[in-house]
Amino acid sequence: MDEQRYLYVSDHVKGEVRRYKFGENIGTLVAGGNGQGGGLNQLNEPRYLFVDRQQNVYVSEWANQRVMKWNKGATEGIVIAGGQGAGSALTQL
Repeated sequence: MDEQRYLYVSDHVKGEVRRYKFGENIGTLVAGGNGQGGGLNQLNEPRYLFVDRQQNVYVSEWANQRVMKWNKGATEGIVIAGGQGAGSALTQL
């Protein structure tokens, strides 16, 4: 939940993150939503979320071994960690 009391939920099957206001059933898409995959507009098994004060969403992905930052209102994310497969190199998770 962020400071404005929005609840963020990741759906690892659909590959998306939605933000909900109290009482909403559908929510607003804030990350992914284009099926599972490795594109910058996709998520693949999103797991953990962090939301900063500007409502930017950080998402860790199990299947892509990366952490993505989705700026508020963005249609694509930015890879901020990993993204080069599993491993012990500096660009891997």
